[in-house]
Amino acid sequence: MPPLTPQLAIPRWFQASTLALGLSLIAGCDNYPATGNTVTTGTYEATATVTQTWRAEYARSFDRRQTIHMETFDSNSLVNRNGIRPEGAATGPDDNGLYWPPLPPRPTADELEARKREPIEQRTDPALLRDVEYAITFDYDGQRRTLPTTRTVYREASQAFADQQALEVTFGPGEQSIGAARRIANFDR
Repeated sequence: MPPLTPQLAIPRWFQASTLALGLSLIAGCDNYPATGNTVTTGTYEATATVTQTWRAEYARSFDRRQTIHMETFDSNSLVNRNGIRPEGAATGPDDNGLYWPPLPPRPTADELEARKREPIEQRTDPALLRDVEYAITFDYDGQRRTLPTTRTVYREASQAFADQQALEVTFGPGEQSIGAARRIANFDR
């Protein structure tokens, strides 16, 4: 008996692109578990470096993944510090409390054509990729350390900075990241 609902024929190149996008979103979600020691500091800076980049995919055949290559074009970056609107911000704050720079110029038809490796290559329309890298800088054991962190830690540190509170940070594995932060109302510096 035939199926009651029609089957959708989704091209393989679309399936592969969707899978790649899904994997890049998962890989792009920095997960820094709070597993290490806790340090309390009154001197810290939370940063979120936002970047917008135009990119397009090129391939002889989008059905054959090995022929696909990514080309990046113009990009703009902006550093957010402690949740304060940075100079040069064009928009924001967004839903994550971030400010964004003006859009970089969209690639022209000539620029897009010039990136082809072979005349028979096809390309996708240019897409704007938005990326954020979070970090926190703080004093620890007489040294200034800067470690990657998450959106949640950035927001907590930004709110603590606005309220002039100290911050308790918890290291991630190997003290190579910060997995958690908590505001401290009273702290002897």
